[in-house]
Amino acid sequence: MNEAVPVSRVTDHGTAKLMPDVDRERAWLLTVDGAPQSYVDLDEPAHLEFEYTRRLGHVLDTVAEPGRALDVLHLGGGALTLPRYLVATRPGCRQDVVEADRGLLELVAEHLPLPDGSDVTAHAADARAWLESAPADSADVLVADVFGGSRVPAHLTSVGYARQAARVLRPDGVYVANLADTTPFGFLRGQLATFATLFEELAIIAEPGVLRGRRFGNVVLVAAHRPVDTAELARRTAADAFPARVEHGRALRDFTGGARPVREEDAVPSPVPPSGAFGIG
Repeated sequence: MNEAVPVSRVTDHGTAKLMPDVDRERAWLLTVDGAPQSYVDLDEPAHLEFEYTRRLGHVLDTVAEPGRALDVLHLGGGALTLPRYLVATRPGCRQDVVEADRGLLELVAEHLPLPDGSDVTAHAADARAWLESAPADSADVLVADVFGGSRVPAHLTSVGYARQAARVLRPDGVYVANLADTTPFGFLRGQLATFATLFEELAIIAEPGVLRGRRFGNVVLVAAHRPVDTAELARRTAADAFPARVEHGRALRDFTGGARPVREEDAVPSPVPPSGAFGIG
C-alpha cells in the first residue's frame, strides 16, 4: 500500500497535483487543473498507464531496432513519462524535453527524479520557439504531446510548424504526435493534410470508436519520409487492453478527403473536449 501523500502546487500555467497510486508503491498521477497529464511508476518506468501513451510507446519501439539509442526531442514534458520509458528501453538515448511550465519541471524534478545517468535535458520554453532555434537534422524522433489545458495550441498545428519539425528531423526521422478530436474530424483531417505537405508516409492510431466518431478521444499521428512499420504497429495496438486501429495508405487519404493544409493565419487549437473525456486508460 502506498503511504505517500499528494502534492499540490500552483505552477506557471495552472495548479499541478501529484497523487500517489494506492496500488503501486512508487507510482504517481500528475494532473494540471484537474486534467490528467502523466502517470509515472518510478519502479517500473517502462509501465505506460494511459492508452494513448502506450500507443506512443509502440511507435518508439518500432522506429528502430530494439535497444538502439536514439536522439529524441520531446515537445511537452509533463512528468517525463516517455523520456523515462526510453531510458529503460533504449539506454543511451540523448533526449531533450521542452516544457513551457518551468514550475512544473521543478515540481517533477523535486518529487519524481530521473534515474542516475539519464541523458535527459529539460528546457523551460515554448515548444514552437525552441523548435525554430533547434539545429537541423538533429533528431531521430520528435514526440509532440503539448496541450494547453486540454487543447493542442494553435501555433503547433500549421504548415510552418510542420516545416520546422521536418527540418529538425534527420532524413530517416519519425514525427509522432498526440492529438484529440471527434466527428466531423475537421482538426484531425487538417493535421493530416498539413503533414502530408512535408512527409511522404502518414499513419494514425486510435480506438475504433473514436475513428467512427462515436466519442471524443486521442489519435496518435505518425509522419515520416520512409515507410512506417504499420503491420507491427497494428499487431501491438490490437493486443492492448483497449485495442486500437492503424490507418494508413489509401484508407487514410480517403479519410483526409479534401481537407486543406493549415496556414498560419488559419490555425486554431484542437477542439474543446467534453467533460470527462480524458482519464486514465
